[in-house]
Amino acid sequence: MKNPSLLFILSLLFFSCAEKESNRKLPRIAIAGLAIESSTFSPALTHEEAFKACVEEEVFTFYPFLAPDSMDRKRANWIPTLRAHALPGGIVTREAYESLVTQTLDRLKANLPYDGLFFDIHGAMSVVGLDDPEGDFITRVREVVGFETIISTSMDLHGNVSMVLAENSDLITCYRMAPHEDALESKKRAVENLLDRLESGKGKPAFKAWIPVPILLPGEKTSTRIEPGKGLYAKVDPETKKEGVIDAAIWIGYAWADEPRNHAVVMVTGDDEKQVKESAEYLAQSFWEVRSQFEFVAPVASLDESLTMALTSEKRPFMISDMGDNPTAGGAGDVTWTLNELLKRPEFKSESGPELIYASIPGPDLIAKAKTAGIGNQVEGYVGAMVDDRFSPPILLKGKVLAIKEGDPDAQVEVVIQVGSIKVIVTEKRKPYHKEKDFTDLDLNPRQAAIVVVKIGYLVPELYDMRGDWIMAQTPGGVDQDLDRLGHKRIIRPMYPLDKEMADPDLSARFVPVSGSKD
Repeated sequence: MKNPSLLFILSLLFFSCAEKESNRKLPRIAIAGLAIESSTFSPALTHEEAFKACVEEEVFTFYPFLAPDSMDRKRANWIPTLRAHALPGGIVTREAYESLVTQTLDRLKANLPYDGLFFDIHGAMSVVGLDDPEGDFITRVREVVGFETIISTSMDLHGNVSMVLAENSDLITCYRMAPHEDALESKKRAVENLLDRLESGKGKPAFKAWIPVPILLPGEKTSTRIEPGKGLYAKVDPETKKEGVIDAAIWIGYAWADEPRNHAVVMVTGDDEKQVKESAEYLAQSFWEVRSQFEFVAPVASLDESLTMALTSEKRPFMISDMGDNPTAGGAGDVTWTLNELLKRPEFKSESGPELIYASIPGPDLIAKAKTAGIGNQVEGYVGAMVDDRFSPPILLKGKVLAIKEGDPDAQVEVVIQVGSIKVIVTEKRKPYHKEKDFTDLDLNPRQAAIVVVKIGYLVPELYDMRGDWIMAQTPGGVDQDLDRLGHKRIIRPMYPLDKEMADPDLSARFVPVSGSKD
């Protein structure tokens, strides 16, 4: 027979523990972030309307791991403020930056205090008159939230980590894959690192090691799909499993801005000084040792050579990356040089020629005329070079309207114009074409086309899986892959590979003071 007294005591203990758990004070965590890649080698300017700004509850839609029924959502009281992310582009106007920062700070002030803050940024935002916008932004955030708040920063591996950003971040991490298939995983890691430190009472890490690595390479040479990037980034996670290490990260940096902070960085955070130092120096030295092994993730050639290969290939679709004006890296997206060269080619003059899809070129003038003319009719209007006309002027495009689609969140209006055997996607506003659906929604079948030319660098996963073959064309633009041709003037020299014969740098760990300390 069961002992009723024992059962009574156990039930009291159970309900007592349950009551304590329900009354446990959850940490208050804010969410804030501004993100964009900004090429300072493009004449384009990015204005506030280019940022898709979300506030309050709508911020959660970008973080599935913080869905209402998720475990992480239940571990804290979340206070989302403003999250504004923009398609990569030109340098951000000071007015846009100040407006977005002010809105963020005002929202943060309205809900003080905070135990933690999830700082969701890219790290390659350039702003008129500022060399380190993310450093400026986090400094101003600190002035509002104070130094009792633990800030966990999540970044793109193509971002830049200045000493100011490192000092004001307590926890910091970045993606470990390029293309960025682990973006959400990395953001979740940043959030859970923050939750773990708050729940455990351990607070800020005792040590942050920061190592600038004098390497500046474009993303198209540092993909983790291939070596040496694949092997280099495979070394990161094992370091985080070592006792006394919280997180480790390698930033490639952003090659298309000319600022002193533009270079690679390694950072490791943790509570064991010796292990943090060793892990940081190991990763930095590993990066330096393979610096000469980085090559383009796909074959690279001139546009003429690329077209010759595509026209003689039996593989469909043969994809050509129009790299120099890649809007996903910061290009203006409206350079007409490549399209102009395509329209000159005799192979595409007749409708019976090899089908080539070109994605894409902005052309509001032609868009308006195509909507009036209607599908199946001829139209003539100017496209491209409204922003970046350094390499080729606007093109007077004349052809048949094949499709019209309105309502796209990026392009707003899309029109397909056939000129000979070339099908040109014209947009009201610039748009990168990443998915098969982007084409099929316009009644195009990219898998059956002979050639698909996209304004992009390395192919994102869906296009990569769709390719029959692929080459990256060295074309001009604001994100030209030829860094020597760009002509950096303000980055810290020497810098590999611009200074190939440079001496080995000092890659010893530099310990960053705990935020708010006087050390």
